[in-house]
Amino acid sequence: MEYTVQKLAKLAGVSTRTLRYYDEIGILKPARINSSGYRIYGQNEVDRLQQILFYREMNVGLDKIKAILEQPDFDETEALKTHRAQLLDKRKQLDELIRNVEKSIAHSERRITMTDQEKFEGFKQKMIDENEEKYGAEIREKYGDDKINKSNAKLTGMSETEMEHVNRLAETILVELAMAFETGDPAGEKAQEVAALHKEWLSTYWDTYSKEAHAGLAQMYVDDERFTAYYDKDQPGLAAFLRDAIVIFTSK
Repeated sequence: MEYTVQKLAKLAGVSTRTLRYYDEIGILKPARINSSGYRIYGQNEVDRLQQILFYREMNVGLDKIKAILEQPDFDETEALKTHRAQLLDKRKQLDELIRNVEKSIAHSERRITMTDQEKFEGFKQKMIDENEEKYGAEIREKYGDDKINKSNAKLTGMSETEMEHVNRLAETILVELAMAFETGDPAGEKAQEVAALHKEWLSTYWDTYSKEAHAGLAQMYVDDERFTAYYDKDQPGLAAFLRDAIVIFTSK
């Protein structure tokens, strides 16, 4: 079966403007252009659009999606299995949050007693699941399953007060890092204070701290574009500056 832009857009639940944009950037070209100048899409294009939308649902950028789909060994069936696994993980996260809300309602109505730790279980599990999805393979390869599992268990067991402290630390690090960056000196007092704060933040998650592991993580901030993007989103160069500050800090 063949579709015009209008019909495919309606079928997929996207705008015609989106399909035209996908054509412009080369991620989804029509099968042909008919004698009237209309884009015509066939079954292959329908299947490719489905893959694109699955990846978009997982917040994968269009450039990355295009690269994945154009790999010579791209396997559509395996990709669908991966999508299914990721969607099941998302459902698990939502189910956990729903259970947490239901318990909170029951607690509010005085039908059950809910501990402070229980109130944050869903959010903590969501943090763990999202971190595993984004960085799990890399950090497990670098530090091993045992260390990561212990770190996740430590997060799960945190109290409300401990969680607030960790979140405040993370916010403080970003603010202080931006200020230290302005000095241009990763060995300076301000930058070394940031490195010390980063050690404190890490120690709330890690079962044991080591200078080597700390420096290795800092290097990953530069080597992995996802970490770099997190730190460099407002100020390019922050990830490298933090890496340098931590390397100096851990070499003492």
